[in-house]
Amino acid sequence: MTGNGVLSNDFYEDSANAHAVSENGVNLNAVHLISAQPSVSPTKLKSRRQRWNVRPSEMSKNTLNPIRAIVDGMKLTPNPHKSMIALSIGDPTVFGNLPTSESVLQAMKDAIDSHKYNGYAPSVGYQKSREAVANFYSQPGAPLEAKDVVLTSGCSQAIELAISALCNPGDNILVPCPGFSLYKTMAVSMGIHVKLYNLLPEKSWETDLQQLESLIDDKTTCLIMNNPSNPCGSVFTKTHLCNILSVASRHCIPILADEIYGDMVFPDCEFHSLAPLTRDVPILSCGGLAKRWLVPGWRMGWILIHDRNNVFGPEIREALVRLSQRILGACTVVQGALESILNSTPAEFYQNTISFLKSNSEICFYELSTIPGLTPVMPSGAMYLMVGIEMEHFPEFQNDVEFTERLVTEESVFCLPATAFEYPNFFRIVVTVPEEMLLEACGRIKEFCVHHYRHLSQGSNDLDQ
Repeated sequence: MTGNGVLSNDFYEDSANAHAVSENGVNLNAVHLISAQPSVSPTKLKSRRQRWNVRPSEMSKNTLNPIRAIVDGMKLTPNPHKSMIALSIGDPTVFGNLPTSESVLQAMKDAIDSHKYNGYAPSVGYQKSREAVANFYSQPGAPLEAKDVVLTSGCSQAIELAISALCNPGDNILVPCPGFSLYKTMAVSMGIHVKLYNLLPEKSWETDLQQLESLIDDKTTCLIMNNPSNPCGSVFTKTHLCNILSVASRHCIPILADEIYGDMVFPDCEFHSLAPLTRDVPILSCGGLAKRWLVPGWRMGWILIHDRNNVFGPEIREALVRLSQRILGACTVVQGALESILNSTPAEFYQNTISFLKSNSEICFYELSTIPGLTPVMPSGAMYLMVGIEMEHFPEFQNDVEFTERLVTEESVFCLPATAFEYPNFFRIVVTVPEEMLLEACGRIKEFCVHHYRHLSQGSNDLDQ
């Protein structure tokens, strides 16, 4: 038993063998191992396998990351005369121009030097670390305590635990389209059906509420909402969030709110966490350090349990605890640094990051808006910008995958085709690259589009020019 009243993982590991120890301290498992083997009849010997027959599990065969499936199948051979510019990777640390705060690094150094965080923690996280997260995110309309926080190995594990706790094989979940591809990857691997609800580019990627509601049936167990959005960079207004909550409330559907980009919004916009906006819809809010603190490799995430009217009750909380025990919890060193990271990171660090992202987004939007055949959608937060391709003006290419593949071949610029998000004829740009590199990339994209663009009035002979 730990000091905070939570059973340690050592207890769970050791207790599994407790029944095998007799009163005199002899390990019965060991006795069994060295005891004489019973005689085996020739008939049973014949029933043993005569050759190896190892097969992959059904879960592994049902696990597919659309991004990897598409990218791995693309013929990506950059132009040898132009340096490669990758605008496809959702990792803000790749180019080294967005380091985390020195205070964040110091918190980690202090945690290591303390020698207190080298062992196992409770699978749901240290009590003190959970308290720090609860205090940081607690709001008057949605108060939190340590018991409402489960620490996870990154936000992706938080999402997986939430889906696993709420859904059974044969159930279905509602997922935004375009949306983060791992939602579907995780669900389908568990035998959970995915229904895609549409986000509307002409309305700054707001949800098509009527279409969303039409998808709900008696097997719908969860609505996933991502705000701010990956891949869209959109930020929902308070009114729109309330409209989504109204749909969930009418049909008694809990919400998994992916808010990993929470507060990463531009100054002329405002982020509203979902939980304080409802009095009845239960919400599992998933977040983490990865993006706002620019440390995705540290793998620290969390689930915030907002249980309106005790709908989840003890069962969902217990489910999350049991599921967290499968990997024995998140990194303990980062947990040790968490309180300091949350409370001591200077506001200037956040402001500088957001200022950079907004500036790059505006540059990218302006540059691409001047290119015939492209329709960028200005984001309001996160790290992404979506660009529509008017495919009828690029008859050489069948789809966005071919378009972006040739862009690599000719201009050494890699943008992620939005088919990876099940939203064809768009591509996603990550705006975390250095400004000069972004300008160079936009210039190359323009050169590529001007070369391949065809007016609708032009005849087919133009394709031979």
